[in-house]
Amino acid sequence: MVPMIIITIVIKLTSRGAAIHWSDRVGKNNVVFKMPKFRSMNIDTPALATHLLKDSSSTLTPVGSFLRKYSLDEIPQLWSILKGDMSFVGPRPALFNQNDLINLRSTYGVEKILPGLTGWAQVNGRDDLPITEKVNKDVEYLQKHSFLFDLRILWLTLLKVLKKDGISH
Repeated sequence: MVPMIIITIVIKLTSRGAAIHWSDRVGKNNVVFKMPKFRSMNIDTPALATHLLKDSSSTLTPVGSFLRKYSLDEIPQLWSILKGDMSFVGPRPALFNQNDLINLRSTYGVEKILPGLTGWAQVNGRDDLPITEKVNKDVEYLQKHSFLFDLRILWLTLLKVLKKDGISH
């Protein structure tokens, strides 16, 4: 709880707007839900996937890069896990307007599982993977899904975060 309070204060002191940003995300069965994140981007940034922004680094708040580098912006998603909109492990929830990703996932049945805080695609490339490869990893996760596989993904996620591996912004 204390880290969340500290992060909230730092965000408020370094940029305008709310500390928590609620974005429309696509969850299980393609149902849209509100997902919270600590705000790492300026309040006037368009609701687009980061890879679609011309210069994503220019949209970051003064502490946004740090929050993303250590995945601290993801902490509020624990609320979505408690609510049942997400799980700890699963495909990352798509933005409501990422139609290419949503459609590809639906083609392979990936939409039938809860999205996760981390996933197989994230530990195998994170932001560096093209959408088709992300979906391939999501399908692989769907096929291998088990408690032990989830534990492996959680462990690999911890290693990735500590190494700051696969973050392009």
